[in-house]
Amino acid sequence: MFIVAVAIILGVSALPKGNAATGASLTADQIIRNSVAANERDWRAAPEYSYTETTRDSHGSKTTRVTMLLGSPYEQLLRRNGKALSPEDQKREKEKFDAAFSERKSESRQETADRIAKYEKDRRRDHLMMEQLTNAFRFRLTGEKKLYGRSVYTLRATPRADYRPPNMEAEVLTGMKGDLWIDKQTFQWVKVLAQVVSPVSIGGFLATVQPGTYFELEKAPVAGGIWLPKHFRVQSQSKVLSLFRHDTQEDDTYLDYQKTPAEYL
Repeated sequence: MFIVAVAIILGVSALPKGNAATGASLTADQIIRNSVAANERDWRAAPEYSYTETTRDSHGSKTTRVTMLLGSPYEQLLRRNGKALSPEDQKREKEKFDAAFSERKSESRQETADRIAKYEKDRRRDHLMMEQLTNAFRFRLTGEKKLYGRSVYTLRATPRADYRPPNMEAEVLTGMKGDLWIDKQTFQWVKVLAQVVSPVSIGGFLATVQPGTYFELEKAPVAGGIWLPKHFRVQSQSKVLSLFRHDTQEDDTYLDYQKTPAEYL
């Protein structure tokens, strides 16, 4: 989910603490501040949910059931290119799931801790990227409209000229801009669109992310005020070692969020 997080960072920040702003006239900073609290709750709640994910790329499509299995995700294949697996393949996938469940239950404490630590490390890395927003971008309220039946604020995020990224992963922020559609009632994101507008060197000469790279994220309510991704699309254009071009496209849909059964927690 790291690529998703790169898009998400345009909608989360670590602005100064304070009470949620209310009223008819809100500034961009107040809207973003309220969205911080909403998205922090989402981030913390996400590991409690299992879901179905369909990924489409140049190789076709794959649908999996992503289950939080004893502290980290497990992907069980459901369909290939929109077609259900044969009864034999379904049986094999169920056997693989059962074997993974049994294996994780029999792990030593250290093995379990190491497995979960790897998953949490990725989540903390994504969260650290999110915290860079305040330093990396300026926000401007551009209006209000209806989107997918919801009343939203529209905001534009533009890079700060004096921003200095603290690590290699954050370097991509220096060449990006974004648009946000934030729900007026809940301050949740309905949609985020981020795009690279100027070439960005990653790790010095290792790679350059080119204009034309963009990320599009849509979120939807799940339960209890929690919103999670429903659709994510990315098109990436880059040059590796300034010589080899690398273009990728991916389209992901997320459905059927459910609290993970207690037996798998």
